[in-house]
Amino acid sequence: MANLKEIRNRISSVSSTMQITSAMKMVSAAKLKKAQDAITAMRPYSNKLTEILQSLSSSIDSDNKYAQKRKVKKVLIVSITSNRGLCGGFNSNIFKKSTELANSVYNDTDVSFVAIGKKGNDFLQKSYNVESNHIDIFDNLNMESVSLIAESLMQMFVNEDFDKIDIVYNKFKNAATQVVVNEQFLPISDVEDDSNNNLDYIFEPSKKEIIEELIPKSLKNQLFKAIRDSWASEHGARMTAMHKATDNATELRDQLKLAYNQARQAAITNEILEIVGGAEALNN
Repeated sequence: MANLKEIRNRISSVSSTMQITSAMKMVSAAKLKKAQDAITAMRPYSNKLTEILQSLSSSIDSDNKYAQKRKVKKVLIVSITSNRGLCGGFNSNIFKKSTELANSVYNDTDVSFVAIGKKGNDFLQKSYNVESNHIDIFDNLNMESVSLIAESLMQMFVNEDFDKIDIVYNKFKNAATQVVVNEQFLPISDVEDDSNNNLDYIFEPSKKEIIEELIPKSLKNQLFKAIRDSWASEHGARMTAMHKATDNATELRDQLKLAYNQARQAAITNEILEIVGGAEALNN
């Protein structure tokens, strides 16, 4: 019967785990809805800002402080992860991409990191130079707090502390799919021609003055969008991971129940055989 007790304990443990993963799945689903609505609401503004920047791309001077292309000797990688785990390969995919950039793509340069998220900070500081970390950004995710980070990044580029700044994050596609993206933050990339460039805009006061105002706003928007994408991706990845964990726990519990019933039936059968055998021995 010791074996039966062990199986009962395992069934109880798996059932408790299943309740936890199921609850975490529902919590992540609720948070995903909020995060998905936020990134969806932001996209029209982001797309329009990009459209206007495309129309002004010919006016961006090569000597613009955010467009200066220097020989790349020092690179800063902004790695966006989560503060918590239990979200499948969400964080490990960022770790893999970040280390690939540092060890392969920029292996001949001096690479440093800015970690957004506790998991990224804990991983990167073991092997790389982490300039700063922003663990509490997700506690109150808003444009003001992200703007402060973007401004510090822009200032580091203008001061020539770094010649290039990249952002690595998970782009939200749907609840089950997140795509690891590496975007160039600074210097600003050459904007590709688009059919929208043919739109007839009237610029006031002038294109140059608008450029001076628009580029910082665009950079702040780019970082804010990346963090919001990562935020939605995190909840999608966690919901999917907890869904799979719940399914696996359910399957394991059913297998244990089957094993318990088989073991219990075998024990009862053995007891009956022992009783019958004892009775026959007494009769003889």
